[in-house]
Amino acid sequence: MAKVRPRWVVLSDGARPTEDIYFLASAAPWLRQQGVRVLRLDTRRWRHPHWCWPWLKSVLSGAHVIVCRGLSDSWIQALGDMRGRLAGLYYIVDDDLRAAALDQTLPQHYRQRMAMLATSQLNLLPLADEIITCSRTLANTLADHHRHISVLPPALISPLPDLEHFCYQNWRLGFHGTRAHLADLLQISPALSDLHQQYPTVSLEIMLGRFAPAELSVLDRVSTPEPLPWKAFLRYQRRQRIHIGLAPLWPTPFNSAKSIIKFLDIAVMGGVGIFSHRAPYAQLVDDGRDGLLAEDCAEHWLHCATRLLDHPRDTRAMAQAAADKARDVGDPAHTRSFWLQRQQGQ
Repeated sequence: MAKVRPRWVVLSDGARPTEDIYFLASAAPWLRQQGVRVLRLDTRRWRHPHWCWPWLKSVLSGAHVIVCRGLSDSWIQALGDMRGRLAGLYYIVDDDLRAAALDQTLPQHYRQRMAMLATSQLNLLPLADEIITCSRTLANTLADHHRHISVLPPALISPLPDLEHFCYQNWRLGFHGTRAHLADLLQISPALSDLHQQYPTVSLEIMLGRFAPAELSVLDRVSTPEPLPWKAFLRYQRRQRIHIGLAPLWPTPFNSAKSIIKFLDIAVMGGVGIFSHRAPYAQLVDDGRDGLLAEDCAEHWLHCATRLLDHPRDTRAMAQAAADKARDVGDPAHTRSFWLQRQQGQ
């Protein structure tokens, strides 16, 4: 009798960054090389999955199924109907959805979307064999809702560059967070304005488009490119270079559950990061060696940035150390091993 090939199916509701970082771009290519079938089904193509029920049953029966963030009610119901036929159901969540829905500092449309996802999460949790979170804090938050929760850090899915750009006189700082971190950026805007005035060869890139803080966007060496779709952002990230990356994270329940993804993102763009001195970065960054940890005041952020700009050789060494750490903590081999264990039933 022919041996049945293992099969993984990602049921996607559009959370492509999460899918790629935690499975499709980190583990799936290696699994395919081992003869494993990997499929991604965009559930938004079928509003009612029972319309394609015979085909769907044939695809999902015996498969390991991954869901990221959420699904529509009809797809959750279909998963429930199929539950006994699956080899395993794994739910990946990389944000505290309920905290986001309640966070008044976030954009209204974002809070509404997070509230919808939080509702679907309540229906997904009982179906899953395992919940996979991006951080220990988020795992602890969900601990009362499921008995089997694991932590899987984000994987490094882009190559790390050389650091030749540190030889140039003109340096670039970068903020490449989403609008969900606009309130965090506003906290350090005064420091960035002062920095712009003090260092005439330094430029700042804020990828928020028209939502960039007005007091910064009007400055002559500040660029505010529009946010890009995920695949376009990956291409941009791999060619754009920064010297210093900014990752402010003020104390909110939503922020407390964040992953270390910005440490990896900054390393991919060739920079060294300034991070808020709290989880998850306080447990990751060796302050002064592979990044700087800043306190919750604009003055200290200015101090950190000044330290990096005034000591370029030390900053380059820190960027190299950050790249080395990113290569280690973000090694896709960790992600491959994680999913291979589940495939083998360990």
